Amino acid sequence: MSQLDIPTGYAPLLNLKQTELGIKNIKDFFQVNLSSELRLRRVTAPLFVESGTGINDDLNGVERPVRFPIKDMDDMDAEIVHSLAKWKRLTLADYEIEQGFGIYTDMNAIRADEELDNLHSLYVDQWDWELVISEKERTVEYLKSIVRRIYAAMLRTEYLVYELFPLITPQLPPEITFIHSEELLQRYPTMDAKQREDAITKEYGAVFIIGIGALLSNGEPHDGRAPDYDDWSTVNEEGYRGLNGDLLVWNPVLKKSVELSSMGIRVDATALAYQLKERGKEERLALYFHKRLMNNELPLSIGGGIGQSRLCMHYLRKAHIGEIQASLWPRQMREKARQQGILLI
Repeated sequence: MSQLDIPTGYAPLLNLKQTELGIKNIKDFFQVNLSSELRLRRVTAPLFVESGTGINDDLNGVERPVRFPIKDMDDMDAEIVHSLAKWKRLTLADYEIEQGFGIYTDMNAIRADEELDNLHSLYVDQWDWELVISEKERTVEYLKSIVRRIYAAMLRTEYLVYELFPLITPQLPPEITFIHSEELLQRYPTMDAKQREDAITKEYGAVFIIGIGALLSNGEPHDGRAPDYDDWSTVNEEGYRGLNGDLLVWNPVLKKSVELSSMGIRVDATALAYQLKERGKEERLALYFHKRLMNNELPLSIGGGIGQSRLCMHYLRKAHIGEIQASLWPRQMREKARQQGILLI
């Protein structure tokens, strides 16, 4: 069910022209910095992939992809991507990207089953990136090192926004805080997952929560994660399960935490087999992507996605993602936003 949260007293700090200027500068600046920090080259990405290959991102396993038949290919089904988590790893192999280097792409997707609100849209735009790593780098410490480099690019971009629009003062902390989802549960045992995220992010400003997907001591995962890209099951050197996580920041407009990136060290053959069995999805081992991974034809990697519109929304102090991107919104939501002086593009 769609919903709209209008913060009390909210008024956009920038008009439409200033907003579009800000969006362009943020996107141009951040992707250059991300590429430099992680040594990524830009590649062209697909909008759709062949159905039944296991390449598309299954997200939480219940979201339906948008499908269509291709007339000139005997009505073969294609589907709009949800994200490119698995496609990127295939591309690393096919492009023969060397260890220590990677790729990024400007990804556009459609998620028709999304529940629409201030942060969720049918249209998804993000930087998808993937980096080739070695076996010894499949550690939580290496994961943290990559997160710190991404966060450094975020800090530089925040200062760019301040230079463009001095009324938007920087508010990100100089360093990001790390915590495992099990530690977070023990810290706030009476809260649900979203409440725990809000509490920790309000305290520290920017947080990376490690271990998204495996069951915690309360018998529930912190959040859902597909079984065939992030490694959420391997016990890391800190004694907890998971080599992945989510990057969240405190949003001063909405007064809650906002996830800007989901990322992680990807499954190796052992973790893939275990996680598919854990989720009752072992039939996927017969799919194209999974066969190549199990045959050790794909490099070990770390990767993730960074939401472009959410990043711009945060920097430009917007209350709704529709102030950043053009999409479809329920008529009632659009009208309610207009009455509050919020223009949904």
